[in-house]
Amino acid sequence: MGFFDGLLGARAAQFDSGSAASNSIELTKRRHTVSLTKQGAAGGHLRVNLSWRMRTSDIGAPQRGSLLRHPLRMFTPEVVQAHTMSMVNVDLDLGCLYELADGSKGVVQPLGGFFGELNTPPYVKLSGDDRFGSGSGEDIYINLDHRDDFKRLLIFVYIYDQTPAFDRTHAVVTLYPSNGPRVEIGLDERHPQARSCAVVLIENVKGELMVRREVKFVYGFQAELDRLFGWGLQWGRGYKSRADRGAM
Repeated sequence: MGFFDGLLGARAAQFDSGSAASNSIELTKRRHTVSLTKQGAAGGHLRVNLSWRMRTSDIGAPQRGSLLRHPLRMFTPEVVQAHTMSMVNVDLDLGCLYELADGSKGVVQPLGGFFGELNTPPYVKLSGDDRFGSGSGEDIYINLDHRDDFKRLLIFVYIYDQTPAFDRTHAVVTLYPSNGPRVEIGLDERHPQARSCAVVLIENVKGELMVRREVKFVYGFQAELDRLFGWGLQWGRGYKSRADRGAM
């Protein structure tokens, strides 16, 4: 019996599993949780990656209609149109709200330069800020060798100081544990006015690290995510290292 055959047989009610070739687990609305502990992935460094690209269906290409009903249209040149929808600037940022076992709370994010630390509290570190949706995206590293120091971690994505465009991006958050299959969460719901999204919650439940898909869009920023999950932090204006500005 193969590795993924055993996975499907033992925990089919928890998540959708990708193919053996891709070696991935997709969390969905119906199957939204997975245990890192049971996957043997509750140690080492957990890399959380955000990547995105503009949806090709929103580029604004004209519709030519059915060639069966209008066969002569195949000889008619297409009208060149301005693709205004594709020109929207999108700057998705990755962040993490953390609550440690000792009660300390905080945030790791580009705004305000809160990049965190990997080997000292909060054991969460942002590696950089991708402002252009490059192939590599943005990464947050979580030191799971200190898993007993975590109570809960909320991975979130927000749009920094630009037009809301979650509905026009294909964003994916992927968890890469040090062992076992990666875990993927697609932000594929259409919320055109949303500015932030709570993507996934990682909780220490009686010593077991559980990952739960959230994908909850809100129209505000981090303060609204805080209220939604009861974090209890104080929020103010935040800035990036360059002249670009945005409000939290």
